[in-house]
Amino acid sequence: MKGLTDIPGILVGHASDYDGFTGCTVVLVEQGAVAGGDIRGSATGVDEWDVLSPMHVTDRIHGVVFSGGSAFGLESASGVRRFLEHKGVGFKTGAGPVPIVVGAILYDLGIGKKGVRPTREMAESAAASATDKAVTEGAVGAGTGATVGKILGMKQAMKSGVGSWTVRLDGRNTGVLVSALAVVNALGDVRDPTTGGIIAGARKASGSMEFADSARLMKSMGPTGFTRDNTTLVVVATNAALTKVEATKLAQLGQLGTARAINPVNTMSDGDLVVAMSAGMARAPIDALGVAAAEAVAEAIVRAVRMAPSLGGMPGLKK
Repeated sequence: MKGLTDIPGILVGHASDYDGFTGCTVVLVEQGAVAGGDIRGSATGVDEWDVLSPMHVTDRIHGVVFSGGSAFGLESASGVRRFLEHKGVGFKTGAGPVPIVVGAILYDLGIGKKGVRPTREMAESAAASATDKAVTEGAVGAGTGATVGKILGMKQAMKSGVGSWTVRLDGRNTGVLVSALAVVNALGDVRDPTTGGIIAGARKASGSMEFADSARLMKSMGPTGFTRDNTTLVVVATNAALTKVEATKLAQLGQLGTARAINPVNTMSDGDLVVAMSAGMARAPIDALGVAAAEAVAEAIVRAVRMAPSLGGMPGLKK
């Protein structure tokens, strides 16, 4: 399986700056995708989020951009719009196509070079490199500067990145796919969805690989005891046909995967969100798709830390 690009018509591209430890990840669907979204964290930074609402006149989107750089990274979506406009892709208007691109950012300013952030040009380069080949995972794109387990500060955190996974439905729903791509920059620890054991997260000391258990620590810390600069960004996509209402529900159900794989999650210090996209004409019940989405999201989150090497002074799991 290739991850998110298992869904026909979806392309993924990355641009990474390993000097500044930042970057962006672009998901393109040039034919357009019916989409919905769900925000559970309280520290989000987004661009064009309202187009995902069932009440919005726009019936589909053409791309999603996840970027580092905190709020500065929001300008990267303009580069993808420019790239798609030059290809004639977008919402049709009397003056020409207007690409509908949703953007979201994560905070990676604490690991890289000061003043280095994703730009329009970087995102345009990521869009130009977007492909239907297997998704490149690990410390790439928006995950270049991603970290997890920051409740005790960056010195005791671990490296994270981008992960992607696909779940294939069966029985009457044979041929239906649900895929997820996650950029994991969480405050909390990443846990095995089956056992609940910590895979990557806050460590008891900077030179140790013994985990401190962020959930346990949070219950005993004061109101200013930890950083507020965190986020997990997810795209869920399916080849099943959905309405905007159903796509919104798929995003909500996909969020269950973040709760299975990250603890604590959806905190006041996280900007967690899911964008769900329908890019096909297959048929399956929304609840069945939701079960698959939660599974795909949880596995994508686990892969985001398992595929991340040590980088920027942060220990990673990939050898």
